[in-house]
Amino acid sequence: MTLPRRGVLLGAPVLALAACTPSGRSNSPAEGGSSHVMKTVMGDVRVTSRPERVVVLDTAELDSAITLGVRPVGATHTDAASGFLDYLPKDRLAGIRDVGAMLNPGLESVAALKPDLILTSKVRHGDKYGDLSKIAPTVMTESTGYPWKQNFQVHAQALGRVSEAARVTAAYGSRVRELTARLGGPAKAAALKVNVVRFVEGADIRIYERQNFIATILADVGLGRPAVVDQAKGGFAYEVSPERIDLAAADVIFYATYGDPGKAGAPRTLAGSLWKGLAAVRAGRAHGVDDQLWIQGIGYTAADQVLRELAELLPR
Repeated sequence: MTLPRRGVLLGAPVLALAACTPSGRSNSPAEGGSSHVMKTVMGDVRVTSRPERVVVLDTAELDSAITLGVRPVGATHTDAASGFLDYLPKDRLAGIRDVGAMLNPGLESVAALKPDLILTSKVRHGDKYGDLSKIAPTVMTESTGYPWKQNFQVHAQALGRVSEAARVTAAYGSRVRELTARLGGPAKAAALKVNVVRFVEGADIRIYERQNFIATILADVGLGRPAVVDQAKGGFAYEVSPERIDLAAADVIFYATYGDPGKAGAPRTLAGSLWKGLAAVRAGRAHGVDDQLWIQGIGYTAADQVLRELAELLPR
């Protein structure tokens, strides 16, 4: 088992740039400032052109805000020890108020912060849209995860940071091309088959397919994927029991654990003969990675760090 080190650099960091109640302002910005209308999955929303008090209700929205140089006044917490995902820079998180669990944010806590913008997605909080929109203009994307690049552009428009977003995406593209070149070019990158495996407490083992955050990064770099990643109909993940972990076979395997490792079955599987018999494991090309970063992060700040770890861990 090889744990990633954070010392290898791949280009410059992506981090770009350095009173309301539930019956209050409704889904429109405060009077007196400039604003614009956004077309969202929930309909047209008028937002302040440069919001200053932003509340984010999921990890992708927090990554977007931090990446664009916006420090939210409030955010929901995850199961990370710190409340917020550990890969995010601590100085950028200082002063952000916790407004409850990601799947059950406290509406009173959100309202108490007097936000002028709320960012989230329909898949997470569509059922709360009516209540949230009474607190502040609420911009929702349809989903999270796989469409993270498109969602980032929505977040940038809502935050009034479109030019900053253009610089972020250009920098990411440069880093991707640099990594592909370091691997020997597109043909050699495509010939290298990579799998991502996640041990999940209370569920089967997941072999990540193509319709998710981490898979988009692998695709951007041009890395090959084994045939198993096209097994599930939804394209998100193919679930296997520990007795079928041999299906994770690839030239390189990255694995992460969500929840308690013991309850997720990671130690037992990693100590088993099927895992140890995989060619990637025998060759020292199976690497333990941070679940918060590789799976939960969902944004350009996370993607930047994943690229740096890929640069260190992939064979050249």
